[in-house]
Amino acid sequence: MTGTLRGMTVDDFEAYRPMLIGLAYRLLGSMWDAEDVVQDAWLRWSATDREDVREPRAFLITVVSRLALDQLRSARVKREAYAGPWLPEPVADGDAGPMDTAELRDTVSFATLHMMERLSPPERAVFVLREAFELPYDQIREIIGVSVANARQLHHRATRRLAEGRDRFRPSPEEHAELFNRFIAAAAEGELEALAELLHDDVVFYGDGGGKVRSALRPVVGRDKVVRFLAGLWTRYPYGRAAIGSANGQPVLWSLLGDHMQLLAVDMRDGRVRTMYGVLNPDKLTRVRPPM
Repeated sequence: MTGTLRGMTVDDFEAYRPMLIGLAYRLLGSMWDAEDVVQDAWLRWSATDREDVREPRAFLITVVSRLALDQLRSARVKREAYAGPWLPEPVADGDAGPMDTAELRDTVSFATLHMMERLSPPERAVFVLREAFELPYDQIREIIGVSVANARQLHHRATRRLAEGRDRFRPSPEEHAELFNRFIAAAAEGELEALAELLHDDVVFYGDGGGKVRSALRPVVGRDKVVRFLAGLWTRYPYGRAAIGSANGQPVLWSLLGDHMQLLAVDMRDGRVRTMYGVLNPDKLTRVRPPM
């Protein structure tokens, strides 16, 4: 698609679209919302004369960040009324923009996106803009509308909160895959002791059924409770096909629970599963496909 709107070409915008989608998704945790924000940014871009834009990338990052911040503030109210835990929408690896650095991959991981829900909107924006897109504080200041000192403070606070309880070193894809293979074997055989060995003492399970598929309405905390919960789940819904796939830049486990597919992502600590994220809400599984 080519063309020109008041001096701003469609091709110019399309060149930045993957990066803008990745930015909006990291800020919102929802690809539906991210696409809406980027579309709104396109409308603003198309109505702006090129003479008013010295640096297109900086201009578009600013527009998308501010639109996403406005949307995030209203989304937080809706998520508080969500049926059970709200988890980010999983996306295929290529749909969340570039992931060619460790920071870009980490800021799109399920664990980081989920933990960013605890941050205030300005904290989340500063963290994403600084960590994933390496913006200088003076540019972040202009986007967020705070002083440089406040931007630094917001970044420090966000970094500290996100680091709590997480391993300094991230497991490799091979370590993730090995753990999932052991999980599949334990589930298939009903070996609860083998399952328990994979879990950290303080493991937490979050299940997102969105009120459309039955799941835990509150986080399940502690190894014994998580094992009992999973055992009860497999008794009620026989554990069916399972396969290892990929989403959000990391391995995930797909499994069939009764008539419903579940995508399971995990965060590890000390070599064991510290957090489990089970997405069953079918509305959130439209952009990813199981490899089976």
